[in-house]
Amino acid sequence: MRTGWVVLALWVSASAWAGQPQPDEEQRLRTLSAELRCLVCQNQSLADSNAELAVDLRNQVQDLMRSGKSDQEIKDYLVQRYGDFVLYRPPVKSSTVVLWIGPFVLLALGAVAMLRYVRSRRRTLHVLPITDDRLEAARQLLVGGDEVSGTQRKDDST
Repeated sequence: MRTGWVVLALWVSASAWAGQPQPDEEQRLRTLSAELRCLVCQNQSLADSNAELAVDLRNQVQDLMRSGKSDQEIKDYLVQRYGDFVLYRPPVKSSTVVLWIGPFVLLALGAVAMLRYVRSRRRTLHVLPITDDRLEAARQLLVGGDEVSGTQRKDDST
């Protein structure tokens, strides 16, 4: 009877140990999950997400790892099933070229628009020529004269 309990205890502990990833397997799972996108959250990696689908996908990735699949084979399987969107760094190909080039095109368009705006502002800026009358009026103001262009200046000190 005692032997039966020992065998049962060993069987339970072995099955519990088999369900847990080994340290190197756990690191591989974390690394691979960090390269995959959560399909629910879309802005989080599979490793960072707590969504049900993310947990299911992590378990699926772990099962594929245990079955002997390489990281590339696991990625290929997930891309085949969910598309390039599941990868945080999708490959450069005709369907993803906009994702790779789009930000640079938008940056260039913004720079061109800003340059055109600055140049148009320069053209519309009118510089008034200084006539002798205006120059004399400015001198009078700087000297503190009361008469400028035939008008009296009000003194606020009274």
